[in-house]
Amino acid sequence: MTEIHFSTDRIPSRDECDGLMARYSMLPNIVAHSRQVMRVSLSIADNLKSDAAMNRDLVMAAALLHDITKTRSLETREPHDQSGGELLRELGFASVGEIVKQHVILYDFNPHARLEEREVVNYADKRVMHDRIVSLAERMEDLIQRYGVNEAIKNMIRRSESNVFALERKIKGCMAIDLEAAIQQIQAV
Repeated sequence: MTEIHFSTDRIPSRDECDGLMARYSMLPNIVAHSRQVMRVSLSIADNLKSDAAMNRDLVMAAALLHDITKTRSLETREPHDQSGGELLRELGFASVGEIVKQHVILYDFNPHARLEEREVVNYADKRVMHDRIVSLAERMEDLIQRYGVNEAIKNMIRRSESNVFALERKIKGCMAIDLEAAIQQIQAV
């Protein structure tokens, strides 16, 4: 007898993402942030050199859902990147969940490997403060101010800064147009 295995890795549509954001009671400001992260992510994905192409639907879904458990984490203090990734995996969106798990800190970042969807979403999240697109320097300072409750956390954020700037250089090298020009297209809309 042949076993039937059901796929536990599907990419939700835009409508499904909107439904999940409502279902998990994402606060309006977190929804606005997530939508802006999606716009930055898609601007990057849509302007890559042809040899750096990636799964646009995966980028869109992961960007929209990267803060799916952020609202509840404000009470529970759970690490929302990890709980969000786990929730999405349980819902059958394993690839989206893996990107969500890495939107705060990338595992095994390699500046010389192929550009990946997880890197684009991670970077886009670093460029969006609330719902505004900002420079990496401004966002890193914001992260230290908001989340640096002690010296250990402040130092962790500062240590991650070099990887964030290396990621930006990697993305710039994969773009068919200037990265800032691609981001300016979003702000002009």
